[in-house]
Amino acid sequence: MKKGIHPTYEPAQIVCACGDRFQSRSTVGDIRVEICARCHPFFTGTQKIMDTEGRVERFKKKYAKK
Repeated sequence: MKKGIHPTYEPAQIVCACGDRFQSRSTVGDIRVEICARCHPFFTGTQKIMDTEGRVERFKKKYAKK
């Protein structure tokens, strides 16, 4: 391999939106993610709806039983 052409592979801290932090290695440094294994619905068994633009609320209002 040629020397000096590869990026450095350094320790990095991954931070989830739920607050969970863990160590890994990366070439880009620290990483921020929205969902990790601790808060993902598949692993937790719970459903969490992230409604940023009110779409879920509008859907429920539109199709609510009268």
